[in-house]
Amino acid sequence: MAATFFALLMVVTVAPAAALPAGNGWEMGDPRLVTPWTAQVSPDNALPEYPRPQLTRKKWQNLNGVWEFAGATRGEEPPFGETLDERILVPYPTESALSGIQRHEDYMWYRRTFTVPRNWHVGRWNQLMLNFGAVDYDAAVYVNGRQVATHRGGYGAFSADVTDALTRSGEQEIVVGVEDRTDATWQPVGKQRRVPDRGIFYEGASGIWQTVWMEPVPRSSVENLDMVPDIGTNTLGLTVNTQGRQDPDLRATVIVRDGHRIVGHRTGPANERLRVPVPDAKLWSPKSPFLYDLEVVLSDGWWPLDRVSSYFGMREIGTAKGADGKLRITLNGEILFHMSTLDQGYWPDGIYTAPTDEALRFDLEQHKELGFNTVRKHIKTEPDRWYYHADRLGLLVWQDMPSMRTGPRPPAEAQRQFETELDELVEEKKNWTSVIGWVPFNEGWGEWSQEATGRIAEEIKQQDPTRLVNAHSGVNCCASLGDSGKGDIIDWHAYPGPAQPSPDATRAAIDGEHGGYGLEVEGHMWFGEGHAYRMMPGKESLTRAYVDNQREVLNAAQRCGIGGAIYTQVTDVEHEVNGFFTYDRQVAKMDFDQVRAINRRIIREADGSGDGGPDPDPGTPGLRGVHAYKFNEGSGSTAADAVGDADASLTGTEWAGGVHDGGLSFAGSGAADLGAPLLDTAGSYSASAWVKLDEAGGGFQTVVSQDTGQNSAFFLQYSGQDQRWAMSFVGLRALSPTKPEPGRWYHLTGVRDAQAGTLELYVDGERVDSRSACSAAGSSGNTVIGRAEYGGQQVDFLHGDVDDVRLFDRALSAEEVAELAAAGE
Repeated sequence: MAATFFALLMVVTVAPAAALPAGNGWEMGDPRLVTPWTAQVSPDNALPEYPRPQLTRKKWQNLNGVWEFAGATRGEEPPFGETLDERILVPYPTESALSGIQRHEDYMWYRRTFTVPRNWHVGRWNQLMLNFGAVDYDAAVYVNGRQVATHRGGYGAFSADVTDALTRSGEQEIVVGVEDRTDATWQPVGKQRRVPDRGIFYEGASGIWQTVWMEPVPRSSVENLDMVPDIGTNTLGLTVNTQGRQDPDLRATVIVRDGHRIVGHRTGPANERLRVPVPDAKLWSPKSPFLYDLEVVLSDGWWPLDRVSSYFGMREIGTAKGADGKLRITLNGEILFHMSTLDQGYWPDGIYTAPTDEALRFDLEQHKELGFNTVRKHIKTEPDRWYYHADRLGLLVWQDMPSMRTGPRPPAEAQRQFETELDELVEEKKNWTSVIGWVPFNEGWGEWSQEATGRIAEEIKQQDPTRLVNAHSGVNCCASLGDSGKGDIIDWHAYPGPAQPSPDATRAAIDGEHGGYGLEVEGHMWFGEGHAYRMMPGKESLTRAYVDNQREVLNAAQRCGIGGAIYTQVTDVEHEVNGFFTYDRQVAKMDFDQVRAINRRIIREADGSGDGGPDPDPGTPGLRGVHAYKFNEGSGSTAADAVGDADASLTGTEWAGGVHDGGLSFAGSGAADLGAPLLDTAGSYSASAWVKLDEAGGGFQTVVSQDTGQNSAFFLQYSGQDQRWAMSFVGLRALSPTKPEPGRWYHLTGVRDAQAGTLELYVDGERVDSRSACSAAGSSGNTVIGRAEYGGQQVDFLHGDVDDVRLFDRALSAEEVAELAAAGE
């Protein structure tokens, strides 16, 4: 099947779409929320724009509009020649109100008829191509009872030459069968779920969800264009790939225009790389998104066969060290901070499909209004016109691969299909000027091995060496199997964050998700209420929280070297109310002047110069610490501070034997509250303790932490998820290599070195792990022994005994930790 992608939007001659008779029976469903464009949708106005703006021809016919529809059963025979009972508006997913169906079907039929314009000369000089932008998930296409195409995958375009299936004249019948079982299978689905969870997973989007159309093409025609700009040589590397009859004399004539002025041309063999000159090239960037027009004529010898129009931008994405020595992302050789939102592309009326092209463009236009220069298209793809608008507006795009469902690791067959669809995605999207990077995995969703993740990142880079590869967004989070070390980017998530990874020798670093501040707006919520990572009471407080959070982004860019940051998110989606706009795009939820100002400041000042941060306080010398707890009292509800004056208040604990003398026992509900924030968690510090667990199962158990009112600033703990000792920040853990044994005493030391930007764990005096953690926020809550704080709740209570807890106002050296562990009390 021929792919249908790549080229420039132009004024075209459009044959009228074939339609069902008047009184076709379609009625819009009842949307829970309406957008400003909902009422504009009608059978005569269902996304009528040219659907493939990077490869245009003058003659085409849009097949969007009202089709017949019916739910089906597995194995059912196609309904050739039958009138189906229901009416659906294509290309809106069946679950959407705009479709008129507004329900999910695992199996379904679409049917309509069309006529071929006589002046297309199909069957004589031309072939007829039938094109589908995307159908979710398994599709089989029939014309006049003859199968002409099958396609598996909900995000890829596909085409079929249907010439041989046509009758000589009159109406032609199309029947499309679709199977989409969403997350009941391992198919890539992104955020779609059969049953939305009122959390981060949403309505499904089944069936035809992008434009269906047809066009006449010569027997030898242009299938696609492979375009690689080279700003170093002022050339465009162009391959004119052909389909149909292959003739060794096929040649391509290429003309590059700046407006009406011809600036470059080249003639050469089709299906081979041509170097097309673009002298004194005008470079594309978010500030100046200049695009060249491109015309291609395919000839057999000197006889012209096919003519297509396209466009391209001259730009180059890469990495380079800033003045601070940290690796950062560059555009056209200059460091450029990627200030982005998380854009999930959901609509309350059309689910996966924007109601109109104006609506599709709106979200991107608002990115520019808000001062962003980048969009992360989050585990979803979009119709070609979305990327066309991004190209024209000057937005950089990080393109995610839609993930498989969460849960256990996928089976081998699902792994292979995922890679097949990922390959298809890269091939179809790799010509868009705006797309500058690929993201195959997110937070471990559908990941099956760290080795495979690294291999896939390397294969994408081989497939498209001109863009960056972010092997795993949120590699520090959730179901991630850990850092493969591959790709061009280190990407962490933190809420509210920002995440603060540091670049390494070969990879730049970005905050892949942060923020998520929320506000409920009455009358504009999908469920009538909503949630966010942190809720705010009003527009002013929401704006203030955003601006303060973005100041931390700038600090992380200057001190830690992050080269981009992605705020969650541009609009509310279903139960999530953390957007700049409500889900219906009717209400702006922040003061956009303030948002724009801080975003532009970040882009301007996160230039790679850095500031190094203040010189660290040398701290208090010696190994006594600034606070120490021996637990030798043996009775009472207070444990003395042997060094300072911050005695511990005991609740739910018992006195017990320690390593040398007394100790304190915790039974899963007690704590020793030290009554004050004893550590400056924005700086360097260390915490050590002797610990003996009663059990080592799947639950977290924290030895020492410091409250913030939300999540502990740090956790010296047993990680139940990893079943290892850990020194942790939220989303980041330095781990021991082995599981601890219950009933055995261990000496643990967690070291935070703010100057080195590291978080280290020592077990029995030996350093077992070190993680990059550039900076950390200060905290004003109490230091606590025996529990942690997460989501504002007291959690992770210890089941076991502790002895000799010491706190230090500096980062201990490896030699000091070894001495401390060997000395006991």
